Amino acid sequence: MSDTLHSDRVRIFDTTLRDGEQSPGASMNLDEKIRIAEILEQMGVDVIEAGFPIASNGDFEAVHEISKILRESTVCGLARADKKDIERAAEALKPARHKRIHTFISTSPLHMKYKLQMDPEDVCQAVIDSVKWARNLCDDVEWSPEDGTRTEHDFLCRTVESAINAGATTINIPDTVGYSTPDEFGSLISMLFLRVPNIDKAIVSTHCHNDLGLAVANSLAGVANGARQVECAVNGLGERAGNAALEEVVMSLHTRSDILPYRSTIKTEFITRVSHLVSTVTGFVVQNNKAIVGANAFAHEAGIHQDGMLKHSGTYEIMTPESVGLVQSKLVLGKHSGRHAFRSKLQELGYDLGDNAIEDAFTRFKNLADRKKDIFDDDLVAIVDDEVLRTNDRIRLLSMKVICGTHDRQTADLELEIDGTTKATSATGDGPVDATFNAIKDLFPHKALLQLYQVSAVTQGTDAQAEVTVRLEENGKSVNGQGADTDTLVASARAYVNALNKLLVKRDKTAPRALSA
Repeated sequence: MSDTLHSDRVRIFDTTLRDGEQSPGASMNLDEKIRIAEILEQMGVDVIEAGFPIASNGDFEAVHEISKILRESTVCGLARADKKDIERAAEALKPARHKRIHTFISTSPLHMKYKLQMDPEDVCQAVIDSVKWARNLCDDVEWSPEDGTRTEHDFLCRTVESAINAGATTINIPDTVGYSTPDEFGSLISMLFLRVPNIDKAIVSTHCHNDLGLAVANSLAGVANGARQVECAVNGLGERAGNAALEEVVMSLHTRSDILPYRSTIKTEFITRVSHLVSTVTGFVVQNNKAIVGANAFAHEAGIHQDGMLKHSGTYEIMTPESVGLVQSKLVLGKHSGRHAFRSKLQELGYDLGDNAIEDAFTRFKNLADRKKDIFDDDLVAIVDDEVLRTNDRIRLLSMKVICGTHDRQTADLELEIDGTTKATSATGDGPVDATFNAIKDLFPHKALLQLYQVSAVTQGTDAQAEVTVRLEENGKSVNGQGADTDTLVASARAYVNALNKLLVKRDKTAPRALSA
């Protein structure tokens, strides 16, 4: 790999399914993870970190099943510097055509003293032992010094050199707490190339958190100084303020090739679709002014901007909407449209569904067409994501009726299917939403607390579908659920039920020490 520094190719390492899922409120079931992994591979992502196999049986299963499916992307499993962790990761990755074990240990004085309670000599030996063990089980091994940007330079160089000698093929430098600045981080990467004698034997990677809003800038500074892999997540998901946003890193390289003469293999037209899918799965709504994928990213309201755009789009747009897969939402189908037209439109939007999923989505479309005059692309995306992603839920909404108004208490009649059994109830509450949620609690008793209830419109107009986000918290674990419908109360019930299903998935997840890298 001696020509790594001189290569213009930057590998994209996506950690949405691992670090992204560690976002408070984020949780994904197996089917959701598989669907995201498949579209990331179609998008051209080089490495997909599918999970932390030792964390739970669910994480192990996700890594194992994704390993069976992917053919082009490398599947990666995370492991602490522990023999059991590494063996568990190797077992999960067995079916993968291209596999990688990513192992890590803290190296900063603060972490070694207070978290690991180990001295530097023992940590250095743990680096050697863990990387060697991983390399015995897998040819592709990545090593990370957790809290690398707060690690003493002499010790960082020593551990990096040791990891490469032990067999690491990728060295990832994490800014674990988002503390660094671009000049500082770029200098750190440059220092490693100057001082580590065997650095040419490995690819250098970045993993920057966004606590100061500098994750993307730090990652690009790393690339400018020799890093040839960037670890990032869709929509910038991740612990606390999140990770470097994949879409921002990729489009920065794509748009500013004049000063960033590097390339990735990402098909940028997938960006909007991937962003929407991850938002729907995790329940994390993308803010309107989010770079690249926010609703306002290509919107122009100021008169002087609009005038310039009409004369030449380049006056105020440095990228085209089409370059990130954004197609203007327009009227596409009506209540008389048939299955063939419906399927063709979904394929145009990037969805290739099986017969059963098409039938379920088509039924939802017909019901929507009876209630909504104008049906837009975004309406269809909301239907598909809301319907297809719920196929294996233990709890399903069958029917509901709510009575509300200025007189008497609000009442909700609700029917759910729970583990294949139909149950019905009637409940009252302080408002129609409260009554609806109380009815769900009657049918599926739980102690989860409602932390967030948020409503947004999918499209414009008074008949627009409402997209509701619900966050539930139980025993320190929180999940987001989403639901869409033209009836806000139905969307609310769907979102609450979706959150409950995610909570059932998350209950078996543990948080091993030193989880973040």
